[in-house]
Amino acid sequence: MAPAVYLNTLGITCALGNDVTSVRSALYAATPGGVRPSAGPNGRQLCLGRVTADTSGMSELPIPFRSRNNALLLATLKQLRGAVDDAVARYGAHRVGVVIGTSTSGVAEGEAGIALQVATGKLPANYDVAQQEMGSPAMALATLLQLAGPAHVVSTACSSSAKAIASGARLLRAGMCDAVIVGGMDALCDFVITGFSALDSVSPERCNPLSRNRCGINLGEGGALFLMSREPGPVLLAGWGESSDAHHISAPAPDGRGALDSMRQALRRAQLDAGEIDYINLHGTATPQNDAMECLAIDALFGCDVAVSSTKPLTGHALGGAGALECALCWLALVDNPAGRMPPHWWDGERDPALPAVRIAEPGSQLGRPMNYALSNSFAFGGSNATLILARSDESGAFAGGA
Repeated sequence: MAPAVYLNTLGITCALGNDVTSVRSALYAATPGGVRPSAGPNGRQLCLGRVTADTSGMSELPIPFRSRNNALLLATLKQLRGAVDDAVARYGAHRVGVVIGTSTSGVAEGEAGIALQVATGKLPANYDVAQQEMGSPAMALATLLQLAGPAHVVSTACSSSAKAIASGARLLRAGMCDAVIVGGMDALCDFVITGFSALDSVSPERCNPLSRNRCGINLGEGGALFLMSREPGPVLLAGWGESSDAHHISAPAPDGRGALDSMRQALRRAQLDAGEIDYINLHGTATPQNDAMECLAIDALFGCDVAVSSTKPLTGHALGGAGALECALCWLALVDNPAGRMPPHWWDGERDPALPAVRIAEPGSQLGRPMNYALSNSFAFGGSNATLILARSDESGAFAGGA
């Protein structure tokens, strides 16, 4: 039997807050926070999920690794640095790996460098083209921590960091590492905002997933890091699934077949029935096509019994960081949550009659008992799909749900 894999320690940075405590508080607040009106490129007014974390730690990195994206990673790393250092001391630097998901890496630094060169004919003194390398986030952490284990980045658009978590679990199960820093991060940049705007996919107001009035996403930045190991911890990574429907470069398969395959794989790996899942964190982008196909897939597998929500109206869509960020929100719902409060679905309450009537976790929804299993979906351009299933465990590593 494959060894169990645990998400032992969490660090989180997003529009809701800059650590576990602030994010948990804002997640369950009586009014929605996080996403706010903000000026985008060319002064266009949008709602964006901007992060306010201290990014001064970027100066700790060599110039080729200096980017806002990596600075946000360092701010997140600080929250679990003690646990990481303990793991290195216990297992050795060669037995600790890093797997990070991102889709923008240092694109913002490239934008700023080109703008200055156009204006002055010179690139910034602190610019290095390596800042834009997709592998930069993993290499930055490995360099800072002086790790010698496997270090790589997964970049599959919006499924990136969910797939990074699955990749880290495979390293542990294969015996290639004893601990892995997994997660993801993306920083906002003009390239992303103008790109999604060109697709007519960006909402000027707080996004409205599953509503008949939905008109697009709110873009955001941020992500999360976990220290993952085979040592028992508060949350078990019970299962994961990955699929590729390859339907279209930017649109999902409208029948939801890729999403359905990904969720079925995750349930199989976790050895769970669909009825055992307590809560589903939707990919939930509030675009017409994503919400339609995801609801079809949910209805086909779970019916309309399991509670679902999209947290993107709170955090914005953090792209390559979204899978890890939403996995982290599920982690928070499984840990120190005796009433089983569910991450809320903020929307206008106007159902789209064309969608299956899935059970929505309205603000204030709770199970009335601790949550046992949470499922998180991440779907990306090109039909890249990933699903994670998390389970609450006790400190011995046993499932804590009881019979």
